[in-house]
Amino acid sequence: MEHEARSARQLWVDEERGRRRMPDPVRNAAVRAVMITSVTLIQAVVAFFCSVAGAWLAFPMTVTAVASTVVATWSVLDVWITRQVWRQRNGVVSEPSSTARPSIRTRREEGRAEATPLSEAA
Repeated sequence: MEHEARSARQLWVDEERGRRRMPDPVRNAAVRAVMITSVTLIQAVVAFFCSVAGAWLAFPMTVTAVASTVVATWSVLDVWITRQVWRQRNGVVSEPSSTARPSIRTRREEGRAEATPLSEAA
């Protein structure tokens, strides 16, 4: 009987999250940044241990760790840039606010409508 009660319940229940999923280009850039950053951290640790041990590999690992730090910094900036570009192209609904000025064409048409006498319009 207890077994039947367990099987009646669902094993997995999806709950709605507060945030939506990241767009694909942003997610790709974020995954790339995490991978590059993790490799950079591994290189830095290996360079540290090689220099403590006095191994010949200490200098090449230190040079590559410094270069990888530059690449990792750029990859993290790439996530931010990709996110901003995606928002500008796809994510923002552009509607004028209530305080936005009307366009010049609209103002000209209103001015012309006010300038014409009612007798000519009829």
